[in-house]
Amino acid sequence: MLDFFPRLLTIILTLFFLMICGYICRKTKIIDDKASKALSRLIVSIGQPMMIIGALNNVKFSQENLTTAWQVLLISLVMHALMAAMAFLICRPMKKGNFDRAKVFEFSLVFANAGFIGFPILDSIFGGGIGSFMGAFYVVIFNLFLWTWGILILAREREDIKLTPKKIFINYGTVPCAIGILLFLLQPYIVPAEGSFLAPAYDALSQFFNYLGSLCTPISVLVTGALLATMPLLDMFKNVRLYVHSGIKLIVFPIILCLLAKVVGLNDTYVLLVTAMAGVPSAAMVTMLAELHDIEPGYASQTVGMTSILSTATLPLVMLFAQWVVTW
Repeated sequence: MLDFFPRLLTIILTLFFLMICGYICRKTKIIDDKASKALSRLIVSIGQPMMIIGALNNVKFSQENLTTAWQVLLISLVMHALMAAMAFLICRPMKKGNFDRAKVFEFSLVFANAGFIGFPILDSIFGGGIGSFMGAFYVVIFNLFLWTWGILILAREREDIKLTPKKIFINYGTVPCAIGILLFLLQPYIVPAEGSFLAPAYDALSQFFNYLGSLCTPISVLVTGALLATMPLLDMFKNVRLYVHSGIKLIVFPIILCLLAKVVGLNDTYVLLVTAMAGVPSAAMVTMLAELHDIEPGYASQTVGMTSILSTATLPLVMLFAQWVVTW
């Protein structure tokens, strides 16, 4: 398991090249504002749900995998609670200045790109199937936190942003998670026997989930690159606060959580899982929700853009650190 680094580097470089391609597509007007928004809607409403359902459906049901699922849910819950607490404490002094920027800063520290980038990273570490399987259960808690704590962050001093049961339980994240978990748990009862006349239909449905889910990573990274092309990159790279944010998000949080995972006795697999999911860049939902609610959307785009660029260098480093930690 500890020979994952070459595969990790390969996937990170691939994502970086995709980002450059998206940047060029925007500069050459192959991707414009309309296309970018359409691609984002496609990924959020179709690609992401299918990716989650496919990841949960692809792994064969067993008692061992069921145990893994519950353990990952618990790990994800603790991770998000710790990141939320650390981000809240870090951002308290900032709220005396630009309050909206402080909210974006806090939100983007807590919520990482666990699906679009996290899944391929986990697959590069643990191999196809089990990496995305663990990632899908991690994302269950991510979505619950996003639509509760995340909305509460954005709703501070805003009467027009409400936290409702519908937003918590019915969204493009939680519904596919529920469907995927149900399919996983019901596998012993609904999967046709090999050779059955229903087997081709079931296999076709599984491929349907996988094909649509596979759109997520390339298209979302292309859109991120296109987003970077709309920004004054020189101004972004001159913004000291963005470097502070990126340092906390991409280095400090992963190292702290990696060490905590080791100290509390998690096995090597979970130490690597914790570090990887803490070390991916800020979630694309940061930009989408900031734009939707008019909360410093430009600054939100810069946080996502900066962490996406810098993570190509920091993620291999923090995973090397995690690889060293698990040898203790």
